[in-house]
Amino acid sequence: MASPGYPACEAGAPAWKQPISVLVLIHTDARDVLLLERARHPGHWQSVTGSLEAAETPIEAAQRELVEETGLVIAPQRLVEWRLSNRFEIFPQWRARYAPGVTHNVEHVFSLALPEPVIVMLHAEEHCAQRWLPWRAAAAACFSWTNRDAILMLGLAA
Repeated sequence: MASPGYPACEAGAPAWKQPISVLVLIHTDARDVLLLERARHPGHWQSVTGSLEAAETPIEAAQRELVEETGLVIAPQRLVEWRLSNRFEIFPQWRARYAPGVTHNVEHVFSLALPEPVIVMLHAEEHCAQRWLPWRAAAAACFSWTNRDAILMLGLAA
């Protein structure tokens, strides 16, 4: 049996998360940004995020995470790949999900523009609330500096 917090692999060893992830900003043309509140960490607001699965590319992970976290099914060409990646230290409280000794993650940034705000279907185990905010307010609400900086870049680019 796997340790608490670790999914079981075929051999019974923990299935470690890859330290490679995606960040997907969902925004409107008016630069309102969708934020999701983490279910297990109330007060932590973020965009769509998630680690790559085995043999998955960043764009495939971005598309999969959109479906899993919001229910939005979109064609991959609607995703804008920013060709930007951030390397950051994994918060100590989340390191147990990774192989021993892994302390940093590389995150690939994407965005999805929608004509107007929509209500999304949250994955209840991951997120408990959603809200659309103007880009400056959304950036200020994010707990992650990479998420905040991406939203600021989005807002300043228009």
